Amino acid sequence: MDTQDGTQQSQQLILAHNVFLLKHPDVSDIEKVRLRDEVLNSVQSNDMTSYYETLVTDKVLELDQSLLESMRAKNEEEIKKLDEKIADAEENLGESEVRETHLAKSLYYIRIGEKEKALEQLKVTESKTVAVGQKMDLVFYTLQIGLFYMDFDLISKSIDKAKNLFEGGGDWERKNRLKVYEGLYCMSTRNFKKAANLFLDSISTFTTYELFPYDTFIFYTVLTSIISLDRVSLKQKVVDAPEILTVIGKIPHLSEFLNSLYDCQYKSFFLAFAGLTEQIKLDRYLHPHFRFYMREVRTVVYSQFLESYKSVTIEAMAKAFGVTVEFIDMELSRFIAAGKLHCKIDKVAGVLETNRPDAKNALYQATIKQGDFLLNRIQKLSRSKCRCVFAAPVWFGLCFGQYQFELVYRPYGWYGMRC
Repeated sequence: MDTQDGTQQSQQLILAHNVFLLKHPDVSDIEKVRLRDEVLNSVQSNDMTSYYETLVTDKVLELDQSLLESMRAKNEEEIKKLDEKIADAEENLGESEVRETHLAKSLYYIRIGEKEKALEQLKVTESKTVAVGQKMDLVFYTLQIGLFYMDFDLISKSIDKAKNLFEGGGDWERKNRLKVYEGLYCMSTRNFKKAANLFLDSISTFTTYELFPYDTFIFYTVLTSIISLDRVSLKQKVVDAPEILTVIGKIPHLSEFLNSLYDCQYKSFFLAFAGLTEQIKLDRYLHPHFRFYMREVRTVVYSQFLESYKSVTIEAMAKAFGVTVEFIDMELSRFIAAGKLHCKIDKVAGVLETNRPDAKNALYQATIKQGDFLLNRIQKLSRSKCRCVFAAPVWFGLCFGQYQFELVYRPYGWYGMRC
């Protein structure tokens, strides 16, 4: 993907985001007129013939036959020139010059939106590349193609390939760039916890401006961290992080969203939360997970509030969040039924009673379940043709952390447990 300098976002990824907004039902018609002009100008300036045909098929743009034929003619002419340069380099120049001409053809295919031809040409270029750093740059081009088309299979394979290359060497700058690419992939595939850890590792070394500006990177970091980190880690790594503090004020509602959660100002949190929903909904990578993220954030904030109480009235909770009693009752009932919150509602008394799970009791129940499964397998084995007979009680020891359990099997199926 072409970038004009080291601190500018790829024009192809900007185009992909504009196309996403054009297809989004919540974007106003006036805004879509402006976006449509930007998309058409970008497609025309880069001679993206194949991509133009795709947008026409998707009814994003209207067909202009003369424009289509003009772009196709320019593509054919430029590819012919590149092939001539490759032939000349192979005949008269050295290996590095041959590689550069193949790379130029790869980048041209990327620029005009020819996905399959670009991937094929990148493989040819890689076969003529020796240095690990240069091979990594080719992987980054492949990752950008995957992000442009949201091809997660291609992205996953490219990340694995990059990690294998780093086992043979590689500089820290490219390793840190890979963390941002992998973090974006994890966030786009709903692995928010891993995405948060990768983003936090890259805060002080961020150089991946071809994907998004630093402000957007901080936006993603805060959003993923809130639903992934515990309260202590959130304070250390996010709330007090100087890199985040210098930028967070530039992003609408984000500072209030983060700080009001940590300071337990739940009414302010909900107001900031409402302001952020539009940004999340109109984000190309977060939009598919919008409803999931909304649920996870509410689970975090409700759990934090209830953690301070053994019991609390529904009215007091509704007042703390600045919502109605009916809304809180409906919200909590859904989360309790889904197993997200450990409490129960006394509707008659209008009280919430927390019932935090006991770790030792949960471990005991899990051991009972595993013991039942093991004994069922033994009984099936004893009824098989090999006629395995237990003449005396058999003890099976299970150990979980500091707890030890003994399962006792007797010839007629009776068993017991000792802790």
